[in-house]
This record gives sequence, C-alpha cells and structure tokens, in this order.
Amino acid sequence: MPTGQTLLYFIYVLAAASVILAAESLYVSFSGRRARITTVNRRIKRLREDAPAEQTLQGLLQERGLTASGDFIFGAVALNRLYTQSGITGNPLAFAVVFLLAGLVVALMLPLLLGYSVTVAIIAFLLVGFALPLLVLRRARNKRIQKFAAQLPNALDMIVRSLRAGHPTSVAIGLVAREMPDPLGTEFGIVSDEITFGLSLEQAVRKLSQRVGFEGLHLLTISLSIQAKTGGNLTEMLSNLSSSLRERQKLRLKIKALSAEGRASAWIISLFPLVMFGILFIVAPSYYGDVWGSPLITPVFLIFGILALFGDFIMFRMVNFDF
Repeated sequence: MPTGQTLLYFIYVLAAASVILAAESLYVSFSGRRARITTVNRRIKRLREDAPAEQTLQGLLQERGLTASGDFIFGAVALNRLYTQSGITGNPLAFAVVFLLAGLVVALMLPLLLGYSVTVAIIAFLLVGFALPLLVLRRARNKRIQKFAAQLPNALDMIVRSLRAGHPTSVAIGLVAREMPDPLGTEFGIVSDEITFGLSLEQAVRKLSQRVGFEGLHLLTISLSIQAKTGGNLTEMLSNLSSSLRERQKLRLKIKALSAEGRASAWIISLFPLVMFGILFIVAPSYYGDVWGSPLITPVFLIFGILALFGDFIMFRMVNFDF
C-alpha cells in the first residue's frame, strides 16, 4: 500500500477517534451536570433565585394548575386534579392547546395529503386532541405516584427521628423538604411553606393529598386528624404508618413480579395480530385480494375490534390488583 494512502487512512482513524472522544466527554460532562441538578429539588432551586418565600410558594402552586392559595383553578375539577397530580408544570390551557393544534394538523393532513375521508380525519382529531393528552397525563400521574410512594416511608422515618430529637413538626417537615429529591421534596416544601403562612398541619397535608393522589397520604391525613382531635403519640403513629406503607410497597412489588408473565402474554397476544397485519400489508399488499371492497369488512373489523378490546380489558384486570 502506498505511503500516502496509509497516511490518509491514519488521519481518518485519528479523526474518528477524536470525534468519539469529544462525544464521550460531552456526554460525561452533561450527565454529571444533570446528576448535580437532580440532587436538588425544584423548590430549593427556586428559593436560590432570591425570590420571596411567599412568591415562590405561589409560583409552585400556579405552575401546577392551581390558584395562589392552592385551590383548583377551573371548574372541571377532575381534569384539573389529573393535571395537578401528573406533576407537569406550566399553564394547563397551553398544554391543552398544543394537543388540540396537533390534532387539527393531523386532521387536515389526512384528507389533503393521504386522501382519507373526513370521518377518519375527525376520528384522528378526537384521538390526538382529546384522548392522547388524557393518556399522557394518566401515565405521568401513575409514574409520579409510584415514585412518591417509594419515597414516603423514608420521609416519615426522617420526620420521626426529627421529632424524637425534640424538633417541632413544622421543623421536621422542613428538614424533609430540604433533604429529599422531587417529587416528595417539593411537595413537602409546599406543606412547610403553607404551615408557615398560616395553615394548620392537618389542612396542609389534606391539600398535599389532593395534589399527589396517593392513598398513603389519605392515611397520613387521617392519622394527623385523629392526633389533633384526640391526642396521642405522633411519633409512634408515623412510625407505624411508615412500616405499613413499606410492607404494602413490598407486597405490591411481589404481586408485580408474580404477574409479569401474565402482563407480557397480554401484550404479545394483543399486539401480534396488529403486527402481522402490518407486515402482510407492507410485504404483500395484494394478499387480502378484493376483501377490502366487501360491505362486510367494516362491521367485521368493528365487531372483532370490540371483542379484542374486551379481551384486553379482562387480561388487564387479571394482572392488576387493588389493595
């Protein structure tokens, strides 16, 4: 091989290696910066902006779709609650407008570019503009509740240790707000600020339960209400609640592990017909012949689609347990 060509290949290798090393260094620096950012919860980062504590509290509530006092901002309480519990920050009306505009764009593109009927365009608009944002919010809420449920027993243990050390309840909650990451850190920080600005502990925890939607917080609210009205050992009550929540979490994970095979089978059985239909439609478009022109094709697809959804619902209920 000529010397010039060998030198050219060597330059190519050096260039590729330099690009790989540069990409790796950027990734390491970005991941390290992201790790440092995520160690501090959102409330503490906003407090570091030197804004007044009351203004920070109002901003944290308003970006979750609530009023400055922590109440729901519009009349559709169920939708407002779903948006708040999802943890998505920003204006809820802007969130809805984004999906409505996306649905409108899809509905206009289907007839104009792909030649589909107006009925298909209307169905696509309803799915993208209304069904998709609800699915996004429900998924975000479920993931946030699961993360909150994993953090809550440790937070209660921290409160118990702080109370046994002689600190008042508000100070113990403030300690959790400073030490715990999101979502629990910011939520307990809001509770701490609300107590500081005049709410009782019972009222602040009840609003916390409404913002998060985790059933363990309902138990915490009931425990605090009983303790406020009848007295009792708060540290022992919170310690027992922490143990109960931890045992329930272990039971939930055990059930999830035992039902993993059923959930995987449900996904495979549900997706296999759709995947095979898509493969055949792409590889051999004429495989189905003139069946598309038959007047029975629409009712057949509708009936079997409903039966498939009913079967999916039964399988979903078989592998999901409420306790």
